[in-house]
Formats: sequence, structure tokens, C-alpha cells
Amino acid sequence: MINFKNILNQVFVPSSDEASAPSSFKGLGDMSGNLVSKTKGDKVIWAIVVILTLASLLLVYSSTGSLAYRLSKSNESYLFKQFALIIIGLLIIYFAHRINYTIYSKVALFGFILAMPLLVFTLLYGVQLNEGSRWIKLPVINQTFQTSDLAKLALFMYLSRTLSRKQDVIKDFKKGFLHVIIPVAIICLLIAPANLSTALLIGGTSILLMFIGRVSTKHILLTIALAMLPIVFLISVAVSNYDKTTHESKKLPGILSMGRIPTWVSRIQTFLYSTKEDESEKLYQINQAKIAIANGGLIGRGPGNSMQRNFLPHCYSDFIYAIIIEEYGLVGAAVMFCIYLLFLYRCIRLYRKCPFAFGAFLALALSFTLVIQAIANMGVNVGLFPNTGVTLPLVSMGGSSFIFTCLSIGIILSVARNVEQLEGAQIPETAKVPAEAAAEKGNH
Repeated sequence: MINFKNILNQVFVPSSDEASAPSSFKGLGDMSGNLVSKTKGDKVIWAIVVILTLASLLLVYSSTGSLAYRLSKSNESYLFKQFALIIIGLLIIYFAHRINYTIYSKVALFGFILAMPLLVFTLLYGVQLNEGSRWIKLPVINQTFQTSDLAKLALFMYLSRTLSRKQDVIKDFKKGFLHVIIPVAIICLLIAPANLSTALLIGGTSILLMFIGRVSTKHILLTIALAMLPIVFLISVAVSNYDKTTHESKKLPGILSMGRIPTWVSRIQTFLYSTKEDESEKLYQINQAKIAIANGGLIGRGPGNSMQRNFLPHCYSDFIYAIIIEEYGLVGAAVMFCIYLLFLYRCIRLYRKCPFAFGAFLALALSFTLVIQAIANMGVNVGLFPNTGVTLPLVSMGGSSFIFTCLSIGIILSVARNVEQLEGAQIPETAKVPAEAAAEKGNH
């Protein structure tokens, strides 16, 4: 049972300077205080968030011109919408990082239980798009919501909690491994029918976290082998149902023509057999992205000077990295890649410094999923991976994905704030003045 009284008492834990402040300085004056002075945690991660959100404003404004024209809207309307979303996202990061991160352990089970019926409901009654149901429409605000974003966050909170609690028996198959792998399998199986790429990213991140969490290598290899079976099967279907003479896909038989299986098979065939001479509709996005990359060169065409934004579908979301290369060149693309690597490095550093297993695992899991998603998006844009439909975190024009990305970063910063406070409380002996050291020795 969740003790809500204890949760409310722990949600907003004051820092040491706040706790010792006179009462006359609290209350209304505290509420109207400077947010910057109350911002704690890793300053480098905060700087990365600011840089990526500013880049998002520039890129969304630059890449939504054709979308605005098609929908008879002004380009500025998307800029203001993204700006409002960024403000909301930054507030979410701020309030999430002010919460004691141990609260996320207490609500992890509730979030995981809530995610399962939401995913089932999405599969049965969600908004249909390309034979896949990924969204549900919220009734009051009339906005779509991607339930896999909530499920992903809830899973990693629950997985981090389970790994931290099962360290003594983590090598045991029944007492440790099954408790870890079953939640991952449930979420991935519920997401996969509508969004295979997201399910694969979640599964890959979970396996990486299990490896770091000391799960038996034998059990991990068994999991990878089982997970590879459907992937190998899809590749086999794609290869066996492709006519290399006519360069056309054969009609899939029976059950293989249901749901999104034809879409997955088509993407694999396009990735394996397409050439630069092909001009089919399936290759239109990839070809336009390649043109954008070729136009960018080393230093790019300059901000707002993209030409392929008028031809590249979803250039403001799935293929925004191609626009980055066209406008800012390979230099800008490399800088963007390094920013995500720096984010991962700071989170790994946080993992090493965090004294508590749950916080360490949680920060690492959320950073892994964001960086792996970013690498997957970049890889698709430059033709290294098949088209997956994943966005570039904090940069692509977003909705629920952007909000949950901000919440994930807020949780990471909550862990960083806790580590920062613990480090501040541990004053080294060499830093103490002689009087303080003598007094402490006398007390003992």
C-alpha cells in the first residue's frame, strides 16, 4: 500500500538553506523568489536543455513553412505553439527536479499498473494512423496522447526500483531475473503491434540496464536470443517475398498481411534493396533527406535557408536532423551529436556518484532511452537504419513525447539535486577550521 501521507511529506524537500531561513522570509516572498536561485542539480544538463530547446525554436520555425501553407496557417502559429510547449516543458523539468526522487520509487508500481490498460485501450480504440493505433484522444482538451510515452517512463521507474531491491538475488532466475524481465516483456508486447521501433528501443534500453544492474549474462543472452526470433522472421519474410527481377514486393499471404506487418516488411525491403536510382514513393522521404544532407555540405546553407523543407515530409519531427545538416552543415550535425553524448556522459557521471541504487539506475535508464532515441533518429536521417518514426528528443516539434522527455530530464535532475545536497552535507576534515574540528572531537 502506498502511504500518501508520507509521500506528501516528502514531495518537496527543502534544501538546507531553505530549512534554516527565518519564517519572515518564507511564504509569499519565497513563492515569488528567483527560480534560478532555486534551480539545483547538474548545471551542464540544465545548459544542454536550454541549448536544445533554443535550437528547437529555430528549427521548428524554419521547417514548418510547407505545413503551414498546406493547412492555411501562419508559420508563426507553429513557432508560438512550440514556444508555449517549451515553457510548459521547462516548468515540468523545474517542478520534477524539486521533488524528492524517492517518490518516483513509491509511484512506480502505480504507474506501471496504469500503463497496461492504457496500452490495451490504445490498441483497441486508439486513433488509427498507418494501420497502427498509438494515440488516444483526451476528451476535455481534445488533444492526442501517445500512451507509449507514459508506459516507457513508468517501466523504467519500476525496473529501476526492482533492480535496486533485488540486488541480493539478482543472479537467481526465479527470485531475480523473472521479476525484472516480465514487466519489460509485457510493455514491449503491448507496444509492438502499433509501434515496433519504440518497443525495440525500450527492450534494448532495458537489456542494457539489466546488464549494468548485474543480471546474469546467461539470462541476458537468452533474452536477446528470444527477442531476435521475430526480427529474424520479419527479415526472412521480407527477403523471401521480394522479386529481385522486377524490384517489387510480392503479396504477403494470410496472417502476414494483417496489421502493420506489411509496413514493417516494406521498410526492411526498402532498406535492403533500394538503390540511389530508385524513385519509388517508398523512397521519397529517404531521397529527399539525402538531398538535404548533400545541400548542407560542411557548414550548411545557413539558418532558415533550407530548400528541402518544402519537399521532405515530417521535416519538423522525424526528419528534422536532415534539416539541421542542410542549414548548419556537418559541423552543426556533429555539434548536435556531441551535445547528446555530453548529456549521456553527465548522467553516467551522476550514476557513479549517486550512493543509492534506485536513483543511480533511474538516471541511467532515462538517459539511455533519450540518447538511444536521438541516435536512432539521426541514423534514420542519414540512411543507417530503416525508417522508424522516432523523433529527436527536445528538438523535434512535439506533443506528449516532448512533455514526457521533459519529465524524464526533470527526474534525472532530481537525482542530481539529491547527490548535490549529499555532497554539500559531507564537509571534508581538511576543510574544517581548527575550532570546528576541536569542538567535534570534544563532543565524541
